[in-house]
Amino acid sequence: MVNPILNGFYPDPSIVKVGADYYLVNSTFSYFPGIPVMHSRDLKNWKQVGNVISRPSQMNFLGDRMTRGLFAPAIEYHNGTYYVTCTLIDHKGNFVVTANNPAGPWSDPTFLPEVKGIDPSLYFEGDKAYVIYNSDPPDNKPLYEGHRSIKMMELNPRTLQTVGEAKIVVNGGVDISKKPVWIEGPHLMKRGDWYYLYAAEGGTSVNHTEVVFRSKAALGPFVPYDKNPILSQRELPKDRKDPITSAGHAQFVEGPDGKTYAIFLAVRPYEGNFYNTGRETFIVPVVWKDEWPVMDPGPNGVQYRYQANFPEVKQPGARPQSGNFGYTLTFEKQLDPALLLLRTVDSTSFALSKAKGLTLKLKPETCAETGNPAFIGKRQQHQFCTAETELTFAPKAANEQAGLVIFQDEKHCYFLSKSVDQGKPVLQLYKSTPEAKRMELLAQAPLKSAAGGVQLRIQAQGDAYSFGFSENGKAWTVLKDKVDGKFLSTQVAGGFIGCLFGLYATSSGQPTTNTASFKWLKYEGNDPMYRK
Repeated sequence: MVNPILNGFYPDPSIVKVGADYYLVNSTFSYFPGIPVMHSRDLKNWKQVGNVISRPSQMNFLGDRMTRGLFAPAIEYHNGTYYVTCTLIDHKGNFVVTANNPAGPWSDPTFLPEVKGIDPSLYFEGDKAYVIYNSDPPDNKPLYEGHRSIKMMELNPRTLQTVGEAKIVVNGGVDISKKPVWIEGPHLMKRGDWYYLYAAEGGTSVNHTEVVFRSKAALGPFVPYDKNPILSQRELPKDRKDPITSAGHAQFVEGPDGKTYAIFLAVRPYEGNFYNTGRETFIVPVVWKDEWPVMDPGPNGVQYRYQANFPEVKQPGARPQSGNFGYTLTFEKQLDPALLLLRTVDSTSFALSKAKGLTLKLKPETCAETGNPAFIGKRQQHQFCTAETELTFAPKAANEQAGLVIFQDEKHCYFLSKSVDQGKPVLQLYKSTPEAKRMELLAQAPLKSAAGGVQLRIQAQGDAYSFGFSENGKAWTVLKDKVDGKFLSTQVAGGFIGCLFGLYATSSGQPTTNTASFKWLKYEGNDPMYRK
């Protein structure tokens, strides 16, 4: 198995095993469609089969910053029904959706107003269900910054209504005298006579860990493992090669070999805590010691490769998700389910065809605002990678722009744009600024043709990006290289998301009927840790 099992912005993983099938979901924040559903039979080869939030009628994220929206989904299965619980932050909070088929369609959300907190997951026992979640400290009186609790509450699995009062089962974390912070992402499982409650602790950055408690009863009292944390990368040497950091937010699952594995999030920084690829989904083996689950990543922490002693099961038609890979997306019939839009889908704003590919109507909205611009993006899945497209677009005025954007959020992106300057066609490179209405022009070059096609290329090389173009598909011109990539990092931007390469067209606040067509989107990743 190669780590991460899902490269790029696939944070907060949750997994369920149903027969021989595994289904995995991740957070998508304010992107649409929300919560991808991945399927595997070997924990290595994954194929996206659908999205949980796939209809604007279920919800949208208009007006929200990109790093808000959907936090930390959890997937469960019981008596023929799949359940996903999740938090819609800043709005109605926690909800549950159901489906008979994990590929969808999923139901409209049922909100759980009594479940006050984040990161809800479900545990089923007989006819009862419990929702386990991160919540306020006792009496809503924190003893210190980051003081939280884990609560449990009964849920009727048929009506999806909560029953009775919530109960605090963990206060603060493993040892409240040490002021543990951000106990979150909890799950409950039963093995033998023990109930295991496990959760992340330390916050989803460099101090992220996973801890475990156990009890003889579902509602506790829970006793922490005396050798917690059961997963941590924070003690490893800072100067190690190709580091994996910030590991936590784990869930256990039984492998095809009957052994226990853990999937969790971690990051691959190119320097310090700088990474542009977001939090990714990893896997490690788990061993049971004195009836406690302990992750077994190896002597130097989480590895890039693990030997699995069960057969590989390829997924027909699946796009590669781990290691180094490349492919070209065409836009003949339907959008690939992994492609992301900003906050909702407006199906009238784009068209697909074999002749032209993806045609976007220029919209007045820009990606610096919190609406739904003409933008369709693909995750940056490698530190070292290239994205290319072929654009056909005839701008009529300087406010009409179309091209390729590398996008971390509204205030952190670079836009490689075809437009006009004083009536003449140009290619321009812009950098976002904190002001939504103003972008900084970094470079400009004339183009020969106003209406003809141009190929655009963005190359990522860790902390540097290069922007280039070709008017004949053969000779390439570098518009600007060594552009600051740390500007696009989570460390600089804040928040919880990763970069996307976006096909983007805007009329910058003005009405227009103009369109821009993108024939294909080619992606290739080539990270050094996989070249061995």
